[in-house]
Amino acid sequence: MPDAAQQELDALWEAYKSTGDDRAREGLILHYSPLVKFVAGRVGAGLPKNVDQSDLISFGTFGLIDAVDKFEPERGFKFETYAVNRIKGAILDELRALDWVPRSVRSRAREIQRTMAELEHKHQRTPTEDEVAEAMDVPVDSLRDHLGEIANLGFVALDELLNPTERESGAIGEMIADPGAIDPSGSYEKEETRYLLADSINRLPDRERLVLTLYYYEGLTLAEIGGVLNVTESRICQIHTKAVMSLRNRFIEPAYR
Repeated sequence: MPDAAQQELDALWEAYKSTGDDRAREGLILHYSPLVKFVAGRVGAGLPKNVDQSDLISFGTFGLIDAVDKFEPERGFKFETYAVNRIKGAILDELRALDWVPRSVRSRAREIQRTMAELEHKHQRTPTEDEVAEAMDVPVDSLRDHLGEIANLGFVALDELLNPTERESGAIGEMIADPGAIDPSGSYEKEETRYLLADSINRLPDRERLVLTLYYYEGLTLAEIGGVLNVTESRICQIHTKAVMSLRNRFIEPAYR
């Protein structure tokens, strides 16, 4: 961003946070509004066709407004990272409230995640699809179909909230050291989370680790990753879903335990 534009943006933040100026607030919301369309597009990519994109943008806008109101520039975080998580959280909250996902899909999601957790505990490693399918007594192809359905739930994402039951829960993307932090224990906990996440990703099978790296760190779409690995986009979606469910088992105490 050019210096002049950055200075103007900084001035808006200063005006809003110091005086509560409504015009500055509107200017910030307008400036960051493209984030809403970006997040809505990414969330909506795997949703049923009956979910209107304009509704997702509307839901996300409330998340952006909430992010602008609650953001604390002095803490040293990048607003875009903070806002993306709040926007996505607002969209998912509304989708869950609409209960657009069949109960059978949610039930399968819980069953697969529970099975994966049990196998991980037993073998001390990420289970293969064959092992999960055998434990569930279903064909591997059926398991893959279920993983594809679960991806449409919208909450199997590495940048999703660490604890989706808590609106103010931090996101994995926020687990970075705060240079202005004065609480050593808080900084230590975030650094430990970063270490555990990196270690957990490194323990994933090669293909799952590669999919996460290309998607979250290189910014490739699922279709582009499919081209790299010479498989279909739906197959990449299945691999991504299994990888994230495995990671979530290590960071969240599931309700079924």
